[in-house]
Amino acid sequence: MSAAQTRGALDGVKVLDLSSVFMGPMASQHLGDMGAEVIKVEAPEGDLTRAIGPFRSPKMGAVFLSYNRNKRSVVLDLKRPEAREVLHRLVRQADVVLHSIRNPAAAGLGLSYDALRAVNPAVIYCHLKGFADGGEYQDQAAFDDIIQALSGLAMLQTAVASEARYVPSAIADKICGIHAAYALSIALLHKFRTGEGQEVKLSMFETMAAFNLSEHQWGHVFDPPLAGMGYPSVRAGLRRPCATSDGYIAFLPYSDKQWKAFFRLVDRPELAEGEFGTFAGRQKHWKELYGFINTEFTQRTTDEWMTALKDLDIPMSRVNDLEALETDPHLAAVGFWETLQHPTEGLLRFPANPLGLMGSPPAVRRMAPHLGEHTREVLAEHGFSSEEIARLLDGGVAAQHVAAGEAP
Repeated sequence: MSAAQTRGALDGVKVLDLSSVFMGPMASQHLGDMGAEVIKVEAPEGDLTRAIGPFRSPKMGAVFLSYNRNKRSVVLDLKRPEAREVLHRLVRQADVVLHSIRNPAAAGLGLSYDALRAVNPAVIYCHLKGFADGGEYQDQAAFDDIIQALSGLAMLQTAVASEARYVPSAIADKICGIHAAYALSIALLHKFRTGEGQEVKLSMFETMAAFNLSEHQWGHVFDPPLAGMGYPSVRAGLRRPCATSDGYIAFLPYSDKQWKAFFRLVDRPELAEGEFGTFAGRQKHWKELYGFINTEFTQRTTDEWMTALKDLDIPMSRVNDLEALETDPHLAAVGFWETLQHPTEGLLRFPANPLGLMGSPPAVRRMAPHLGEHTREVLAEHGFSSEEIARLLDGGVAAQHVAAGEAP
């Protein structure tokens, strides 16, 4: 691997990340994986996720470790005017600043686009919010559950449950975090070409509403509507993994040829000659089709179905629980897992970044930092003298992590 590949495509890009929890940290971690230098600016209490999940050391919880590799941590108490002056000195050298603080609080901390652009006219300023400006929700708090509810995702679950339910994953945060990394990559490309920074706005509600409506807008794509909303077969209550005699299997023939092969397999070839034989017919009679499938699959074991369907080249898979992913033979073969030694937290195992960039692959260059682990180091790099740094630390404006056995 060449030196350029080792450094990553975004080598030399400087990112100040003032965000917390999931969305912003996911975005900045993607940039860090691609070689950007990410400085995580934290409040004295640290990112909330430091306390989430099992841990070996205080404030180094499992969730924090999963979202904050390839970053250095600086602690600044931005409620103090002196800390804002320090931040401005960091902003002067930054390509990107991102945060997830709501408008009123951000303005009070001097974190508006106008304020930071005055410090660095070429900065890319990314504000991650629950809601876009201009609407009645614009200053409301938003977390993943709230966005799942507002965007229609929780109600979509009523198709398979008797009540509205949240998807058991921080899905809105993660999807929006990936969108933010995508938007920032485009803004960086624009800056590389023109030298211009810009304001990047990424709001969760609008992003997830667009995400959910992609196929479910259905007949309302037309004005006036030609049909109701919701992709019928996707929302079908019977659309679920099929129970076999000893477990579950996922099964999705799509072409007429695949369905014909399946009907032959279960000794019902005549079904391919009727309504089930065409895509239009299957769409029209999806309830009856799913009912037939779910009954048929109980007649054999999962292994028997896997063998029979593979021979017919029909899309299918086992239904894994989370623990099964750790021993999945395909994931092991393609190098999905990375096992790395953290300087203080021991051996850690993570999914590798899945982006397959052969010329500039993502890589882990730093493990997740302790709270304030790099405060002295980063301030010195930005021109602060030893005396200035000592004064900031002694006054509580900044804080430095002290490792076990080290003098403060």
